[in-house]
Amino acid sequence: MELFKKIPAWPAGGHGRNPHRAKASPLSPLADRMRPADLGEFFGQGHLVSEGKFLRRAIEKGEVPSIILWGPPGCGKTTLARIIAESSGSDFTAFSAVMSGVKEIREVIKLAWRNLGLGKKTVLFVDEIHRFNRAQQDAFLHHVEDGTLTLIGATTENPSFEVNAPLLSRCKVFVLNALASEDIKTLVERALKDTERGLGRLNAKADQDALEFIAGFSHGDAREALNTLENSCMMAPADAGGARVITVDIVKEAMQKKALLYDKGGEEHYNVISAFIKSMRGSDPDAALYWLARMVEAGEDPLFIARRMVIFSSEDIGNADPAALSVAVAVKEAVHFVGMPEGFIPLAQGAAYLATAPKSNASYAAYLRAKEDVVGKGALPVPLHLRNAPTRLMKDLGYGKDYKYPHNYEGSKVDEAYLPAELKGKKYYTPPEGKKQ
Repeated sequence: MELFKKIPAWPAGGHGRNPHRAKASPLSPLADRMRPADLGEFFGQGHLVSEGKFLRRAIEKGEVPSIILWGPPGCGKTTLARIIAESSGSDFTAFSAVMSGVKEIREVIKLAWRNLGLGKKTVLFVDEIHRFNRAQQDAFLHHVEDGTLTLIGATTENPSFEVNAPLLSRCKVFVLNALASEDIKTLVERALKDTERGLGRLNAKADQDALEFIAGFSHGDAREALNTLENSCMMAPADAGGARVITVDIVKEAMQKKALLYDKGGEEHYNVISAFIKSMRGSDPDAALYWLARMVEAGEDPLFIARRMVIFSSEDIGNADPAALSVAVAVKEAVHFVGMPEGFIPLAQGAAYLATAPKSNASYAAYLRAKEDVVGKGALPVPLHLRNAPTRLMKDLGYGKDYKYPHNYEGSKVDEAYLPAELKGKKYYTPPEGKKQ
């Protein structure tokens, strides 16, 4: 018997138990028809389901514990839950937190108790579990803990903030990532060729530029990519040979988005991020915000932008405004927590702050000068008075001898040599004007 077999499609909204439908209706959206039926068709999330990983082994054994799947839209949370449910051989119930409440939860618990009496497990999948309030989440606690049912929750929000701590402690959290562009392209190409579930029966084709555009503007969301492909196919006129050829212009019309000259993997990617950084370095907030908008609207990874801002805050502002690093890190955390599209708001605040902050690359430049001596002069010996002396032998050899403990002196400062003898008197760091050494 095959470990994974085609599992029934779920009803839209509400909740339902084991709907007996062999496959999605031909009238279902392409994204639903192309939903992977097993791990062999499942793309991305190799850190969770590649050979040897914990979740992969648990799925193959049909012994998955209660879990929370956290990730952005279209990354495979629902699909993975379906695969897990099929592998477990359990009675399966699924509903959305948007459409259901405590009443439905109680019904599932009653069902789970009946199943226990028959020696059968119950798996409950709750989509958008973060939308359940505290009372609704608390209704699961005892029954998850004692094994009455296995809970699989899916959420786009950080479980640390949106799922009650008691429930969270009873579940293992798995983080799913947005799909890579190459994964999106592969999914789109598969849908174009598939004659049973996909668009192959329509003789649909897409040129390379159209595939790149769909992959780039889908933001790692497989559902969005397949919906765009389906809409584009419906808009594409058939040529003389009956083929529907999907072009970038057709995709743009289907997405209602204007293409920006920005290749996230090519030269323009580096040109725009360079312009963004140099605008902040030049204390021009208007230019910095323009280049920021260029990246955000073109679909750049917001965390990539935030990471560059963290680096910039230390490299180009440094101790001229030490708070800049805290601001940049806070922006990164805010973007990760809020997500897109609202993530542009903290990005814009951070970019404006960094652009108008005083600038100093003193610590960055000092490190590079110190690095030159490390590379050029090798591992110079640590002066004896600075060495640690945890043993009697080390003390006898002079380790730590005559070391002056600064706090025993006025102002907690002493005239002491801290560099190797060969570098005595060497200066690397020149603090910004007005700052203390």
